Amino acid sequence: MTLIVYGGSLSPFVRKVCVVMTEKGVDFKVEQVNPFAPPPEFLEISPLKRIPVLRDTDQPEPNTLSDSSVICDYIEHKFPNPPLYPKDPFLRARALWYEEYADSILAATIGPGLFFQRVVKKMMKQQPDETICAATMSDKLPPLFDYLEKEIGDRQYLVGDAFSIADVTVGTMLVNFAHAGETVDAKRWPKLAAYGQRLHERPSFKGFIEKERPLVQRFRAA
Repeated sequence: MTLIVYGGSLSPFVRKVCVVMTEKGVDFKVEQVNPFAPPPEFLEISPLKRIPVLRDTDQPEPNTLSDSSVICDYIEHKFPNPPLYPKDPFLRARALWYEEYADSILAATIGPGLFFQRVVKKMMKQQPDETICAATMSDKLPPLFDYLEKEIGDRQYLVGDAFSIADVTVGTMLVNFAHAGETVDAKRWPKLAAYGQRLHERPSFKGFIEKERPLVQRFRAA
């Protein structure tokens, strides 16, 4: 069996899939794909022209799946232990809600407003627009972080008492926030800051962060 993840290692959506498989102890490999200049063979297996795509060589062709949420759900069913989706129907739905919240509004704010400006533009030998970054930090992100601060409350994890897909997805967006040179203000959002730190200390997150950080720092310093 070979599981192949196609995508760029700095993508929060690629990392999301990789963290899920790492938590489950699943062997996989990543084949780098530049989302801004993907090869024709990748476009054939990615209907939306996005990363990641998963190939499961156990399956007859066509043996690929696109979209990180679809992929993670597939991995959960193929490798059910340890579970990353709550069994209780309501708690599972809550976890899927946080996954959607992170994949949509958090990604759409942190990505274009910070990570693209400070990392991706440097990769493309362009200069970041710090006015966009400033507006993101002052206007767009605070209400999103206010919501997460409230939702985390005094819990270790977002849903129930166990690490789940909700934490994977929010956590991976916070990695890109950090890669963009920002930290969660612990005075304003103490619970969110502590929560993010706990997640990023997990081996599944920590290994990827340590691999990615030198590349990010090199580009940001360029």
